[in-house]
Amino acid sequence: MKMMGESWAELGSRIAGLMFVWATIQQFFPHQLRAYLDKLSDKLLGIVYPFVQITVHEYTGGRRNEVYAAIENYLGAKSTAQARRLKADMVKNSKSFVLSLDKSEEVTDEFRGVKLWWVLKESVRSPTTFSLYRSAPDEKKYYMLSFHRKNRDIVAGAYLSYVMEEGKALELKNRQRKLYTNKPNDSWGWEGKHLWNHIVFEHPATFQTLAMDPKKKQEIIDDLIAFGKSKEYYAKIGKAWKRGYLLYGPPGTGKSTMIAAMANFLNYDVYDLELTSVKNNSDLRKLLVDTSSKSIIVIEDIDCSLDLTGKRKKKKKGKSGEEEQNDPLEAKEEENEGDDGSKVTLSGLLNFIDGIWSACGPERIIIFTTNHKDKLDPALIRRGRMDMHIEMSYCKFEAFKVLAKNYLDVDSHPLFETVGRLLEETSMSPCDVAENLIPKTASKEVETCLNNLVEALNKAKETARSNAEKEAKTKKVSARRYGHWMKMIGKLRRKNED
Repeated sequence: MKMMGESWAELGSRIAGLMFVWATIQQFFPHQLRAYLDKLSDKLLGIVYPFVQITVHEYTGGRRNEVYAAIENYLGAKSTAQARRLKADMVKNSKSFVLSLDKSEEVTDEFRGVKLWWVLKESVRSPTTFSLYRSAPDEKKYYMLSFHRKNRDIVAGAYLSYVMEEGKALELKNRQRKLYTNKPNDSWGWEGKHLWNHIVFEHPATFQTLAMDPKKKQEIIDDLIAFGKSKEYYAKIGKAWKRGYLLYGPPGTGKSTMIAAMANFLNYDVYDLELTSVKNNSDLRKLLVDTSSKSIIVIEDIDCSLDLTGKRKKKKKGKSGEEEQNDPLEAKEEENEGDDGSKVTLSGLLNFIDGIWSACGPERIIIFTTNHKDKLDPALIRRGRMDMHIEMSYCKFEAFKVLAKNYLDVDSHPLFETVGRLLEETSMSPCDVAENLIPKTASKEVETCLNNLVEALNKAKETARSNAEKEAKTKKVSARRYGHWMKMIGKLRRKNED
């Protein structure tokens, strides 16, 4: 063993010496001769080493490579069975480990009698002066596929297509939905990588448990089913395969729960976009490009995210002195002032929704939520951008019955009639109704919970009546004061005329 080790060390030393001598000799050759020698050495190497290598990098053009992800899924089972060194990760709320190929580990594969070798490699680049804000070096992962050159056509054609199909099928089968949120711009990695943070999406909401009018709920379900089956239709009419939903209504009416129910129904990822942390329109486009297909992009409380209303160009006076009207759909507004605030504009957001960049990926849903629909710019929520407007209203009797079933597991009760009448006479959000239905002890005290709700509804009704009386009294006083001042103005005007 000792002699064998010494032999290998001697061989390595000789090869290194020859490479050094060859590199030194090349410096004295003319450029044309060096090019010829390079070709000759490549041919000689091809005779000695008849293998072809294909590399697939994890990131290309600043975003994660879908081919890399498909290969990762495809090699998952094979690496567990063959590899000697594996990497173990724990999935949240799971008792088992997820095993994957460790770096520099090789896995063999066979396709139509062709033998192939996969290996995961990693190159590390130290931070440069342009990326000093990063605390760690830049790591680049890539898969390297090796095979005999005589099988080039089979590998480049049928085999790689097979790997892509199998990898995507495994991804759909084992997919874990994720909830993403965008990072602040100053924390983006090299070349724009890692624009989003994510966690496992585990919201339990479904359409079955959603407190809403059954007819309206079924309309939304039918619309989502139709969208998922409309790939050919969208291609036929020449539109990007996407759909927009506007959810509007008072706080506590279930807008966020509706988004979770949609994601669970379609098995889509959710991208929660925080506009205030996006620096400008260009970065907004980068975030859009970095989202995946089969996803829901959400901007909650869009009327509060940015000042996107009232930012159109001011009316200009024409030669006649009259104010010229701007096109109401024109969105060439000025950017927000200030170095620290977001400079995302209305036109940038409109391009994000249905501009040319919105077609960068298929099967996406864009959802806006707001408490005040009237505050939004008409150009932002017109049909074609927000295709379906869904009003999330106060709790009515049909929605209450869903909540009673969810929280108390009852379909009927003598107090249901009283609750239904009170819900018609006052406004209470589903969130407040649910809060009163939650049992305060381990045992489900149906009678007690329903009585609590009746009491809360009566208090809300009395408060609304009292507020209405105060408002009417205030208006009456204001009207008297207005009449008094008008009389005073009239007397002064007559006195001046005399």
